[in-house]
Amino acid sequence: MEIIHKIGRRKKSIARVYLSVGKGAYTINGKSLNDYFPTDILQYKVNQPFILTETSSSFDVKVNVYGGGINGQAESVRLAIARALCEINEEHRSVLKKEGLLTRDPRMVERKKFGQKKARKKFQFSKR
Repeated sequence: MEIIHKIGRRKKSIARVYLSVGKGAYTINGKSLNDYFPTDILQYKVNQPFILTETSSSFDVKVNVYGGGINGQAESVRLAIARALCEINEEHRSVLKKEGLLTRDPRMVERKKFGQKKARKKFQFSKR
């Protein structure tokens, strides 16, 4: 099997994932999974497609991820891995789709408007 390349996005982060047959090693921007995503919740998010499809130790994962925060990066990696697993085996699609891992979350940060403090927040109104 050759290397499968997929892209996942979430908020401002973009993850490029390269999946190949191996022993379950992660390389994320040159670091291991535990170094790049220190909390258990983020590590679970990244591993979730492998856990659901029961293929946790059969693929090596190389990831280039940039932009956004650490949570958005973890979710973009998860989407890319789920897409790659669907390309490898079409039977994984039903399991991943049921959990909502193949849907790209379209929510983005709303832009700041002029004359306001933030996107929705206004400056304090002074009557006198």
